[in-house]
This record gives sequence, C-alpha cells and structure tokens, in this order.
Amino acid sequence: MTTQSYIEQRTERTRWFLHDRFGMFIHWGLYAIPARGEWVRNAERISNEDYQAYFDGFNPDRYDPKSWAKAAKAAGMKYAVLTAKHHDGFCLFDSALTEYKSTRTKAGRDLVREFLDAFRAEGLKVGLYYSLLDWHHPDYPAYGDRIHPMRDNEAYKREPGGFDRYLDYMHGQVRELLTNYGKLDIMWFDFSYGELRGEAWRASELMETIRAVQPHLIVDNRLDASGEEGGSIYSDNPTPYAGDFASPEQIIPPRGVTDQAGRSIPWEACITLNNNWGYSAADQVYKSAKTVIRKLVECVSKNGNLLLNVGPDAKGEIPQPSLDVLEEVGRWMRRNGDSIYGCGPADLPKPEWGRYTQSGGKLYAHLFEESIGPVNLAGLAGRIKQARLLADGSEVFVTRPWNAALYEQDAFFNFARPEHFTYPLPDERNTVVELTLAEEDG
Repeated sequence: MTTQSYIEQRTERTRWFLHDRFGMFIHWGLYAIPARGEWVRNAERISNEDYQAYFDGFNPDRYDPKSWAKAAKAAGMKYAVLTAKHHDGFCLFDSALTEYKSTRTKAGRDLVREFLDAFRAEGLKVGLYYSLLDWHHPDYPAYGDRIHPMRDNEAYKREPGGFDRYLDYMHGQVRELLTNYGKLDIMWFDFSYGELRGEAWRASELMETIRAVQPHLIVDNRLDASGEEGGSIYSDNPTPYAGDFASPEQIIPPRGVTDQAGRSIPWEACITLNNNWGYSAADQVYKSAKTVIRKLVECVSKNGNLLLNVGPDAKGEIPQPSLDVLEEVGRWMRRNGDSIYGCGPADLPKPEWGRYTQSGGKLYAHLFEESIGPVNLAGLAGRIKQARLLADGSEVFVTRPWNAALYEQDAFFNFARPEHFTYPLPDERNTVVELTLAEEDG
C-alpha cells in the first residue's frame, strides 16, 4: 500500500471520528475491588494466586450500562470505548479461549455485550479496548519483563517459544470481538513497549484480520507508537498497522499532531477525569467541568478529539463526582455543541482571550477571559456578517468604538451597549460567540 493510499483510506475511515470529537473511555475490571487503580498488580507485585481473590469476589450487581449510556449521551459524548480486557488478562466478554472472564464470576454476565447493546440503543458509536499485554496468561513474558508483576520472581521464567502460543490466543480473542459482537467502530489497542512492538505482535497479520472482517473499523496507533521512525503513524512511510489515529495520553499536544511531512494526523487525547483510569477510592481530585469544557475546545482547535475516562466501582456504578461533572459539561454542550461537532481549527492565530474553532463559514470564538472594553478579533475587519451568542442565539454587537480606531485591520464585538464599556462574560467557563464570515474576494 502506498502512503497516499493509506492516508486516503484513513481519511475516509476517520471522517465520523473527526466530526464527533467527544467520547467516553471506561476502565473497569477486577481492579475496581482493590480500588487502587488499574496498575495495582504491577505496583504491588501481586501474583495470579493472590489476585484470584478479586476474581472470586467480582459481582457488580449494580452494573447498568443503560445508565452509563444515558450519562454519556447527556454529556454530549458521541462514542464510547470499554476495556474488554486490560493488562491483568481478565475478560469482560464471554471468550471461548479462557475461563478468566466475567461469565465465570459470580456476575455470570457478558458485560461487553450488555455495554454494546446499551450504547448502540442510545445512538452512540462503540469501541473496545484490548490490552496486548496479559499478566495472567502462562505464556506471556513475566520474569525479566519490564512491567510484569512477577518481573523479579525467577519462578515465573517462561518456556522459550511459548510467546507464540500467547499470540495465537491474543489474535483469537480479537477475532472473537470482531465476529461475535456486531459492528464495532473503534478497536483501541494498548500498548507496545521495549521489543514488544510492531511485528512482535504479528501486527500485519492482526491488521489483515481486522480489515477483512470489519474494514470500516478505526484503530489506534499503539501496535507501534514508537515515534517518527520505523513506519509509525508519524512517519513518511507508515506501515499498514500504523493505525488510523494517534493517542496522546494525559497530555494535549501543544501544537496538535502532524507527521514528518507536516500533514495533520487524526488524534485523540485520552484523559482521566480524576488521576486514575481504574476506580481508585482515595482519588478525589476531579477535574472541573470548566476544565473539561476548555480542554475539549483546545483539542478541537488543534484538530483533535477528547476521550474522557470514567472508572466505575466494583459494584458497577460510575462515581457520583464523575457523573456531576459530566452533567454540567452536558448542559454546556446542549447549548454550545455546534462549536464542537463538525468543527476543527481556524486558519487564524490563537486569540489572547481564548480559542477559535471553525466549520465552513462559521467561526466560533471561545472566550475564556473577560475583555477590557470590546473583544478584539484580530485581522477580521470587514469579514463579520453576523455575530450571535451561541447559547441562546441573541445578537452580539459588532462595532468599532472610539477607543478602537487605531486598529483598522481588526473587528470588535461586545455583549451590550455602549460598546466601549466592559461587561462580564455570560458564561465564565466558556462563552461562545458564533461569527458568520463574509466570503473573501478572489
């Protein structure tokens, strides 16, 4: 496949993704019981035998994916990704290849199938996270591995050549997810490290399976997220398994994401709502709705998406502080979503008072800071046909007051008259003004 062909196919597959912009990530599994985050096995070097107690006790009797789906939709999210299998190897789906799954716990339920049914019923697109790692499987590298819980325990040395058996298992489970659960929209793999990247996972074969079974499916870049070398998504010559979108984690790229040639790459910042992916009972450091709103806007202004994570507890409920934040974000999105969905960056410098997003002839001014006097729109003199407050459709006054006479290239607006006065922002979290642009001559 040529680079041009790869980019064209990627562009077509990700068209909906770059329109929808906002999704829910859900990290959930046995680690919700110890409630110290999803890496608890790694951090505390817990053996399979000691971790078994959580499998034996797993019974999320308050799991109601319909309520999760309604919360996501009300927040303005358009898609969701659930951890079908995390690094601990426990499967939330009814795999025929293992007994280490939710249907063999006290829950006795295929939790992935219920998730997919509930979110599809709300009209949301659906994705599944699948860890390439597996700390439970007997053929996955343990002793001497960089991150396995038993990395320092010589009793966990592996038989040479056994890794191929694990790869057969891993490929088989991915095929199960592709064939047994209807149409998926995203496959979210996690993650490559050290020598375990690219063809170490038999990545070309895996992508051939995906493209043969569900060719529309978009895939993240973590089969080989090694930077600009080696045919990754950032390179001039990406491999077939380079992925459809980049997945920066717990950071929003300062200047968006491009490849070596400077072409924009579809990307999605995956961000936790507090400081942990999986449920952590002691972690009460939640991001505010204002922060979430502004960071979503920042992603869109850089041609990216925001995948915001929640970590349900051991009973199957999303923590109330998470729900409270999502509800407030949803109220803002209901009134201002036109400045997010279908929007991308504007061909304008970042304004001092906030950010721009744009869709065709509609330019959206996202104001984070109150102005002294009228709000400056640098370089837009004569280009504003109409201005309105997006939240309620009310008129905003485009003007050139006496104190702006020196700035001939700029346009100005304000929320009331007289226009040279200073007025508070109607929404201090993010006030959005929709500017209809006149077509430029030529």
